[in-house]
Amino acid sequence: MTLRITGDWLSGPAPQAVCAMLTDGGHQAWFVGGCVRNALLGAAITDIDITTDATPERVTELARARGFHPVPTGFDHGTVTVVVESHPFEVTTFRRDIETDGRRAVVAYATTIEEDAHRRDFTMNALYAAPDGALADPIGGLPDLEARRVRFIDDAHARIREDYLRILRFFRFHAWYGDPGHGLDAEALAAISANSGGLETLSRERVGIELKKLLSAPDPAPAVAAMAQAGVLARVLPGADATALAVLVHHEAALGVKPDPIRRLACLGGEAHMDRLRLSKADDRRLGRLLEHRGTFASPEELAYRLGSDEARNVVLVTAAMLEKPLPTNLEADLAKGAGAVFPIRPHDLMPSYEGPALGARLQGLEDAWIASGFSLTRDDLLGRA
Repeated sequence: MTLRITGDWLSGPAPQAVCAMLTDGGHQAWFVGGCVRNALLGAAITDIDITTDATPERVTELARARGFHPVPTGFDHGTVTVVVESHPFEVTTFRRDIETDGRRAVVAYATTIEEDAHRRDFTMNALYAAPDGALADPIGGLPDLEARRVRFIDDAHARIREDYLRILRFFRFHAWYGDPGHGLDAEALAAISANSGGLETLSRERVGIELKKLLSAPDPAPAVAAMAQAGVLARVLPGADATALAVLVHHEAALGVKPDPIRRLACLGGEAHMDRLRLSKADDRRLGRLLEHRGTFASPEELAYRLGSDEARNVVLVTAAMLEKPLPTNLEADLAKGAGAVFPIRPHDLMPSYEGPALGARLQGLEDAWIASGFSLTRDDLLGRA
């Protein structure tokens, strides 16, 4: 009996129109990769990829004939993004690698999904679905998916040497889709240890993007611990320590906050994040603030007053995880109190008795006293101390 998958992402007018464009032109059309994998897992589907035996030139020709908008997003590697009613679909020609250097591949077009499947990374990503939802499993990846087992296709060493980023993808996929109770694939880990030096050849941007995706998983702690044990974490982020990450994930769940890769990156610590990961300026600023304040003895109220409630909450979470302490009681009320506090003294209140550096120092001293009082000192109280 043929297994079929269903869902609006597959049967909707736009995806079916792209498939019909290809099949009416005499070509194959298969949904592949994440959309098929996630449909079988019951997970959210964000991107819809289609593969075909039609060349990029032929896909472009067929798309234009149907009035669709073809965009050559990866033309040299066989990919054309076909836009139908504002919905983008990546259409990629069956491929096989003929030359790789660990960062990029020279590909040749293939004619069957069997050939195409053998150049993919993990068995759970080599599942295909016909336009009617009929599943095709050319390399036997379905049992691995059902067991939540992340396994390289064919020889793990060869797959890694084709693109060393697959080392990080292995840990990311385990964090998102693997069964933590079964551990990580031993053959994969051995190949990763033997080839981890290749990570140094990757662009820092690719490493940073992949690490953020990993740390966005509901519970990345087991995967990151395995990364550390395999020596991978030290290669991509020297000085990082995965010890407290599991505690942080526990605290996040207790507080009901969503995963935040920057919060979790602050928990890992490490050196030269901007150089090693090429974070965006916004992420780098956030990470810098969290690293500066983690481990602080300041109260949640003070942190919220100085940083705002959201970043203060992150500092409290990271600090509690690092020190293996419980979260403070009444945390949300304390954060709200601090975030809403307004220092009642203004510079002109102290002038002309104080001016210049003396004015700044006195304002700082009064503010420190006000914070230490739990924001209870009034304006008159503070002026009485001036």
